[in-house]
Amino acid sequence: MAVIAKVEPEYVSVQGAETMTGRSRWSWRRDAYEGRISSVKLGAKLLIPIAEIRRVIAENTRPRVGSQS
Repeated sequence: MAVIAKVEPEYVSVQGAETMTGRSRWSWRRDAYEGRISSVKLGAKLLIPIAEIRRVIAENTRPRVGSQS
């Protein structure tokens, strides 16, 4: 029996980050060039680490309305 492993990329293009989050590629680009998020530049391609995308989402997550803390 073969085991199928789920392989997730470590980096995505700014277009991929836009697709994943709905946040514009230009916002991802700006934040990368201003040093707000980590990024990798390979030739003309700018890559965003998946960990950075998760961090941005976590930092901008609001609590559920009516939740008790």
